[in-house]
Amino acid sequence: MFDSLSEPIARRVTAGLAKIALVLRSRAWKGAGAAGVTPTQGQALGLLRDAPDGIGLRAIAKLLGVTPPTASDAVNTLVAKGLVTKAPGADRRSINLVLTPRGETLADQTREWPSFLADAVDTLDPVEQAALLRALVKVIRSLQQAGDVPLQRMCLTCTFFRPNVHHDAAAPHHCAYVDAPFGDRHLRLACPEHAPASVEEQERAWQAFAPLRTPPGADAHAAGRSD
Repeated sequence: MFDSLSEPIARRVTAGLAKIALVLRSRAWKGAGAAGVTPTQGQALGLLRDAPDGIGLRAIAKLLGVTPPTASDAVNTLVAKGLVTKAPGADRRSINLVLTPRGETLADQTREWPSFLADAVDTLDPVEQAALLRALVKVIRSLQQAGDVPLQRMCLTCTFFRPNVHHDAAAPHHCAYVDAPFGDRHLRLACPEHAPASVEEQERAWQAFAPLRTPPGADAHAAGRSD
């Protein structure tokens, strides 16, 4: 009965995520204004904070999901404010971007912008938190496959990720980088040690991480139809 009266659950979940996104955007603008930067500049600072050795402009644009000119404008403003410095890259034509001490301080402040949401997620019990993280990983992977978000440095796209190779339900996965098992609650969306896996490796990892499952009650429905 409720299925016929309610919107599809995917739409209701999407509506909920959209509401959270609106609040995140509002908080980001407030935090950015107080810090004297724009949300895009604040996000760039956060990316550089996670890359102590620095990263290039193209990488920043890709990770932010913006055009290179937009990323360039944001970075040039950060350089002019003394928050970021430009250093020679791997070759003569590339530039490596690195935070200054002032930039590091401000980058740490930008991480506090979504803290209100972290507090809300912390009201969930550990099992719910792990389930939510796992679901988000799967949603992000689907968005990546569709080209709607840039590739992130998460476990599912890492060559060191070995999903569901251990019998321990609390720690079924294995990280070959540290040679240790871990569970869904330890899945990372942005790992500094991430090494991109090949397309074939990523597909194998996905099939092992999220194998096709028969929906609950499907067997019963099938049996009912066969009768």
